Amino acid sequence: MKKEIEKKQENCKTVGDGVGFERIRRITGYLVGTVDRFNNGKRAEEHDRVKHT
Repeated sequence: MKKEIEKKQENCKTVGDGVGFERIRRITGYLVGTVDRFNNGKRAEEHDRVKHT
C-alpha cells in the first residue's frame, strides 16, 4: 500500500505549477494589484494593516 501511494505521488504535479500569480487587494472598496499610484497616506495605511497568510 505504501509503495502504491509513493508511486502516485511521483506522478502528481503541483496545482498551479508554472502559473503566474499576482496579489489583488481591496483597499477602500477598490480592487488593486499594486499601490504605486497611491499617495503617501494611503500607502502608509496599507503598510500598517495586518497581513493574513
